[in-house]
Amino acid sequence: MSNSVSIRDLSLSFGAVNVLKNLDLEVRDGEFLVLLGSSGCGKSTLLNCIAGLLEPTDGQIFIKDKNVTWEEPKDRGIGMVFQSYALYPQMTVEKNLSFGLRVAKVPEDKIREKVARAAEILQIEPLLKRKPAELSGGQRQRVAIGRALVRDVDVFLFDEPLSNLDAKLRSELRVEIKRLHHSLKNTMIYVTHDQIEALTLADRIAIMKSGVIQQLDDPMVIYNRPKNLFVAGFIGSPSMNFLRGELVERANGLIFTTNGVDFFLDGYEAAGPLTAGSKVVLGIRPEHVLIDDEVPAGAEAHEAAVDIEEPMGADNLLWLKHAGHVMSVRTSGTRRYRPGTRLRLGFDMSVASLFDAETEERL
Repeated sequence: MSNSVSIRDLSLSFGAVNVLKNLDLEVRDGEFLVLLGSSGCGKSTLLNCIAGLLEPTDGQIFIKDKNVTWEEPKDRGIGMVFQSYALYPQMTVEKNLSFGLRVAKVPEDKIREKVARAAEILQIEPLLKRKPAELSGGQRQRVAIGRALVRDVDVFLFDEPLSNLDAKLRSELRVEIKRLHHSLKNTMIYVTHDQIEALTLADRIAIMKSGVIQQLDDPMVIYNRPKNLFVAGFIGSPSMNFLRGELVERANGLIFTTNGVDFFLDGYEAAGPLTAGSKVVLGIRPEHVLIDDEVPAGAEAHEAAVDIEEPMGADNLLWLKHAGHVMSVRTSGTRRYRPGTRLRLGFDMSVASLFDAETEERL
């Protein structure tokens, strides 16, 4: 598969502050790539470099095999949708959609065709004669997306387009953006700090921290096999449970021990050899902690006490005290647990994660 966008050894500094650090990234043709990270990680800066709004200190950017590092934004074949809608308040929706085409002196019949197509795709046909002040936040964001859509560009860039909307609208527009990608099959690069958006929209996710991509992979690979401790803790709500301990050789094989409690590693797929005496961190997601009758007969089980229960509708979140740690466990919403209830506890090691305590890399 050919690459639509290539980032090669890209760096950007503001004075003594290095915002992007020797970054390499290949975005496949037609791919939906999400740049995910907390505020200040460099994700929007990277998007602005691709768009031509920021000039990198070093490195190169290619779009469709063309070096665009020093090209003007209008010459890059990109359409950008910002967090703020940036609509012209005095113009109707139709005029907002067509403004860029008119400036580019596109023929009138072609403008009408492009605006009609974008309005149909985004379901904003009844809104064409209205002005932005007469629209809801979700409708305004649809118009902002439509303004990029009419340009027939190779690459769409989205900079946190849903962050100003309420939860219900975010959910609805997320589906619309995914449907748009399936329909158009254009390359889309999408910046967000919302992991739900990232997991539901992306073909691949690039998780960023301090100007460096920590892991670039399929959403489910990132969720189930995080490359390091940072990625493991960043993805998932609530976060993965972490137990600090060490690997010890017993008569029946290598085990993980923490605060005098032993855990067998049966079913764990290690990325390389595991060494007795290593200080490690065991990570297990709340939904992969087994309780009571979920623990298979004959399997290793421990006892823990419920500290707090958080009913969440479809499921409940239990906070347990076990082996000197406070752990979260996701259970069915049909079952209730009172604080102090004693439970049998087991771990599904086939979906657990082990990290080196010093390097924080996956083992």
